[in-house]
Amino acid sequence: MKVIVDLELCQDHGQCVIAAPEVFRMDENSKLVYDADPDESMRRYVEDAVDVCPLQAITIED
Repeated sequence: MKVIVDLELCQDHGQCVIAAPEVFRMDENSKLVYDADPDESMRRYVEDAVDVCPLQAITIED
């Protein structure tokens, strides 16, 4: 699984951080950083993050 975030579209709302904190986090400047290649066991949480992103900036590639 590969996680892709369109950082041009992302507005750092942080909903993904709540859905999948093991994959997404906010840095010291409140900007999103993420693990682009998380373990497959995180899929359910990443899918939740995709669903809750208000701008639909997150996609998953297999």
